[in-house]
Amino acid sequence: MTASAMARPAPAHDSSAAPLPGPWVSPAVPLIPRGVLLSAAAAGLCGVWAAAVWTATHVQADARLHTVALFVHLLSLVVGFGGVLTADWLGLQWLMGRRSLPEVLRTADAVHLPIWLGLAGLVASGVLLHPDPASPLTQVKLALVLLVALNGLHAWTLQPRLSALCSATGGAAPRLLLLRAVSTVLVSQLGWWGATVIGFLNTRR
Repeated sequence: MTASAMARPAPAHDSSAAPLPGPWVSPAVPLIPRGVLLSAAAAGLCGVWAAAVWTATHVQADARLHTVALFVHLLSLVVGFGGVLTADWLGLQWLMGRRSLPEVLRTADAVHLPIWLGLAGLVASGVLLHPDPASPLTQVKLALVLLVALNGLHAWTLQPRLSALCSATGGAAPRLLLLRAVSTVLVSQLGWWGATVIGFLNTRR
């Protein structure tokens, strides 16, 4: 979703590590390639997004439910976007050499869950806010929401590399990995800020 997700620390030998960074080994289940897991997770995110869009066009909330949904929407924005800004800001400071990678990993791990809960709350409550799917602005916002979710999934693929760097080199990263980290941060900020601005504009129409 964001640069925060790429920073979730997990030792390479820890069986409780996040399931996406590499193949998952279980005594009862055959080895599952990372690509299969990532594809399944991406398909799941797209499915949830499509279901939310379909539901939004077929459900009409009454005034009281609309008010509750609006409150949940704003609360989810504070929780999710606040976590994103915290993690991405520290990630940028690491890229500029002002923070250590272990510090960034610890902070991002602390805000990882609130970010995903905030995004889930935004999607769930947004279904009840009568979005206009025919509006170009709304269409862009819906696309940005999906982009944020998929970007968060992509960030998970950076987690094992960053954890390895933290253990082996203390944070020195190759150029390709730095480019992936920068692009993850930029896409995260574009998606969250874009969706927030469009949501504000839609309330004034």
